[in-house]
Amino acid sequence: MAFESIDQCAEKESTTSAKLIASHPSLKGRWARVVPIVFITYSLAYVVRANFGFGAAAGLAQTLHITSSQWALLGALFFFGYFLFQIPGAAYAQKRSARHLIFFALVIWGILAALTGVIRNYWLLAADRLLLGAVESFIFPGMMILLTRWFTRAERSRANTLLILGNPVTVLWMSAVTGYVIKEFGWQLAFIIEGLPSVLWGFVWYFTVRDRPEQVSWITPEAAAALETALAQEQAALPRVPNIAAAFRDRNVVLLCIQYFLWSIGVYGFVLWLPVMIHMGTSEGIGTIGLLSAVPYVFAVLLMLLASYYSDRSSQRSRFVWPFLILAGAAFFGSYLTAGISFWIAFGFLVVAGAAMYAPYGPFFAIIPEILPDNVAGEVIALVNSLGALGSFLGSWLVGLLQGSTGSSRPGYLLMSVSLTLAGLCTFALRPVAQQATNLVHADTIRSD
Repeated sequence: MAFESIDQCAEKESTTSAKLIASHPSLKGRWARVVPIVFITYSLAYVVRANFGFGAAAGLAQTLHITSSQWALLGALFFFGYFLFQIPGAAYAQKRSARHLIFFALVIWGILAALTGVIRNYWLLAADRLLLGAVESFIFPGMMILLTRWFTRAERSRANTLLILGNPVTVLWMSAVTGYVIKEFGWQLAFIIEGLPSVLWGFVWYFTVRDRPEQVSWITPEAAAALETALAQEQAALPRVPNIAAAFRDRNVVLLCIQYFLWSIGVYGFVLWLPVMIHMGTSEGIGTIGLLSAVPYVFAVLLMLLASYYSDRSSQRSRFVWPFLILAGAAFFGSYLTAGISFWIAFGFLVVAGAAMYAPYGPFFAIIPEILPDNVAGEVIALVNSLGALGSFLGSWLVGLLQGSTGSSRPGYLLMSVSLTLAGLCTFALRPVAQQATNLVHADTIRSD
């Protein structure tokens, strides 16, 4: 196993997982009972993250007399708050309860999101956005830790994807609905309407979700024990990593952090400012802008499902990550070249870029628990996602700043093109699994001596 790759390690588990499900039919219920709940929860989190761009297109800055530089910072502060508490949240979810953590986060962020439509002071709004990001930072690592306790390695890319689909699916329906709500009721009421449901959903989450399979009645005790055994065997097959400090020093972890940082620059520069990009390129009203903003996410959903299905089916991960990221970078460059020629051609490239950069999420987040044991995997996921939050902060701030200072979307397209291309190239530098783990243990031993 000394030279096994990340993809080869995953392949050995698929047959065992299939036999496990065939032997215990009650485990099939996980897909119908767990996945929809986590999908809706992540979807609600994404509503209050992405509807801010619609407030921008609808005149929030003009109403509050905010300058373009203030507005760019306001849009980015969410991601700085999102960066701050990722690792402590993951540690709590790993050691205590993801269920309890996410319940409190749902209630608090629903209130903070609704306040976005009420606050009229810039600095209070900045504080609200910062706190909103901090509370939401618990969600993704907590969800990923929860899924590793419910699904085996051979199922994990699909499970991850069905969680992360809450991102593009939310933006898909929100792009149409928010545009209509703003048109009918104004941007202030839109924030309130789209924030308060999270508070109610928090109680649905609390009474329907459990941290582990043995805590529910709809899985037989034998099936829960078999699943727990299978997950334990997967852990036993992984090389030992002594502690979090050793994991954080690992070359693969550093590369994954850099990759996700660059990737997130493109994703959130796109998500937050797409309505404004369309508004700059066309004279259509806010309702039509909302519908056009939804188009890339239709194709993103399809590509995410296909990539995760074939990733699990073939037991491959990295080859379902880098090609999509490089394609997204090339498509953003196409938008950069054609934005001054034809809005519709540039928009077509944006559709390709949006779909391609979403496609690899499921396979990407399946890599970490397949190369690291669970004593460190949760915190590493949080670390990678924290670096993604910094990339999100930088991308949303720089794209907004470039658009505000130049009056054009083209510089933003070029920035996203470069960042996504570099993110794709980072995949090639990942070290084989066993070699990586051996270096981790060796480095830790040297330090302890």
